[in-house]
Parts: sequence; C-alpha cells; structure tokens
Amino acid sequence: MTTFPKAEASRGGALRIALTGTLVLAIAIGVGRFAFTPILPMMQKDHGLTLRIAGLLASANYVGYFIGALTAIWIRIRISTIVRASVIGIVLLTAAMGLLHDPVAWLLLRGLAGIVSAWIFVFGSAYVLQRLALIGRQRLSGLVFGGVGFGTALTGGFCLLFLHLSWSADQAWVAVGVLALILAAACWPGYQGATQSSAPATVAGAGSLRLGKHMRVVICYGILGFGYIIPGTFLPAMAKQIIPDPAVFGWAWPIFGSAAFISTLMAGWLSAHLPNRIIWAMSHVVMAVGVAMPVLLPGMTGIVISALCVGGTFLVATMTGMQEARTLAPDNAPRLMAAMTAAFGLGQIVGPLLVSLVADIHNGMNTLLLGVASLLLVTAVFLVRGASGKKPI
Repeated sequence: MTTFPKAEASRGGALRIALTGTLVLAIAIGVGRFAFTPILPMMQKDHGLTLRIAGLLASANYVGYFIGALTAIWIRIRISTIVRASVIGIVLLTAAMGLLHDPVAWLLLRGLAGIVSAWIFVFGSAYVLQRLALIGRQRLSGLVFGGVGFGTALTGGFCLLFLHLSWSADQAWVAVGVLALILAAACWPGYQGATQSSAPATVAGAGSLRLGKHMRVVICYGILGFGYIIPGTFLPAMAKQIIPDPAVFGWAWPIFGSAAFISTLMAGWLSAHLPNRIIWAMSHVVMAVGVAMPVLLPGMTGIVISALCVGGTFLVATMTGMQEARTLAPDNAPRLMAAMTAAFGLGQIVGPLLVSLVADIHNGMNTLLLGVASLLLVTAVFLVRGASGKKPI
C-alpha cells in the first residue's frame, strides 16, 4: 500500500496537497517539455536553428517522454526519491541547454528531459491524486492538472520578458532552469516520506484486456497527441514569421498556457453536465479549428485564436480521454490507459518529425496543418457516434 504523511482533510490541507501537484506538473511539462517552444524563436535568431533541426529536437523530447512512461511501469523505488531526483534533473538539463551549443548534445539533453518529465508526471501526480482521494477531495484534481497550463504560461511569460530585454537563448535556458529550481524548492516538502505503492489487487487480478475492442478509442487518443503537438511546439515560431516584433509574437505562448490552465478548472463543471466522450469530441472540433486557423486566417489574429483553441482543449481532451478509459474498461483501466498513452506519445513523436520533412516544401506546413485538422474532425465524429450509441467504438 502507498503510505502518506499525515494529511489534514481541511480545505487548507487539501489545497496544499493539490498545489504540490500543480507545481510538480509545472516543472515536468511547463519546463521539462514545453520551455523549448517559447525559446525556439531565440534559438533561431542566435544559433540559426532551422525548423528541420527544431523538429528533431522536439521529437527527441517526446521520444524520451515515451520511454519514461514505459519504464515507469517497472520502477519500484521510493516516490520521494524518484520525484525529487527527477525535478533536479529537469533543473540541470534545462540550464545545460544554455551552456552547450552542439546539436547532438541538445538532442541528448532534450531526450533525457523527456524521460524525467514522464517520471515526474507518473509518480508525482499519481501520489498527489491518491492523497486527495484519501481525504475525499478529488474535485481538486483539476487544479493539479492545471499545473501543466500554469507552468506553460509561466515559462511563456518569462520568455516574453526575456525577449523585451533582448536576452539570448542561452540566458533564457539558464534562467528557466533557475525558475524550475524555485518551483522544485516550493513542492519539495510535499513529497516528504512518499513511498512507492504496490499494484491494487483489483488490477493485479484483472483479466486480459481485449485491446481490439477499444482500438478506435486508442487511435482517437493517438490523433489527439498528433493534433495538438504541432501548434504546441511551433506556434511562437509561426508567430515570429508573421510579426518579427517580440513584443507581439512573444504573447503566443503565454496565451496558450493561460488557456490550458483555465480550461482544466472548467473541466470539472463540464463533466457534471456532459458525458466524457462528448466533451472529448467537442475538444477535437475546437482544436481542429485552432490547428487550421494559421492557414485560414493568416496573421497574428489567427495565431491568437489558434493559441486559445488548442491551448484551451488539449488538457480537457487528455483528462476526459483517461476518464473514458476507466468507463470502458473498469477492470483493466490501467492497461487501456497505458495503451492510449502510448498512442498519444507516438502521435507527439510523429508530429514534429513531419514538420521536419515538410519544412522546405512550398506550402508544406499549411498542407500539414489542414491535414491534421481534418483528422481531428474525423475522430470527433467517431467519438460522437460512440457516445450516441449508434456504433460503439
């Protein structure tokens, strides 16, 4: 069994637990995975980084995240050890991006950052969510997942400041590493005494999962990962191509992160009024609009709408997809969730790689964005049909 430090069931005690999760996910995703996005325009300016190389660096991080998620299945050490070691890893790996200037070293650093980000996400969030469940405060889980948007908006806001100050990409990487250190210090006490849990008996004794029965849901979740990751990686770079002024294009990422944070706080209200799969499908439709917007409405207005639409839906779709897995396979939810997460991870890897392939082709990026938007709309139809009972998926 997982053992917890003595926790208060009061509103204040539960809020402290939830905020620990908020901060640890801000480090894992806001810094470990997405700090690269707002710093990318600086790297293009300072180091002549091309979209092709940028796509490879992004994919290296997502491959690392995929590996980290898989290896987390077999890790059996204290949660306090793995989470604390991983947040320090994010601090060091992030700062090192500003100290090294070799593309091969960057690939290694981004890959390792992806691995430890996954470990933080798996162990850090699961521990906090279990503590909240233990004291009957599950409704605060939205605040925990809001850490992704909070961290994204925070790093984006700081990078906007760095652009105003004409800082270099190297300075930005080191500064974001220091930011991660401050966040780590804030959430450090929350993992005091946290130990590894054993698998629940219901999971250990569950029968085999008939994955083929749920393959369309797995594919839809994979398309979700593929759909959001291209704007989720290259939106500031696309904004910079339109308006070189950092006082303008620098707002793209803070808007994206703020929309993500606010959407997680609204997700609980939505789930009380609509089925998970309808919310998931609606998220795909809005995301499709956001993905296509830079093509349909060229200019900064299209970028802002894209940031709002994609930033405001990718976490909601992620959360409702996981909740749907629990509904579809109550006796094998962890296995179905693992399969969906693996598909999501593969989608994230493929997206930046395709950007690298089409970067030098005339209208290649526009064609790719429209294709991704179309796939999101198709999956939305599948999800709605399943929810209506016309054709279970």
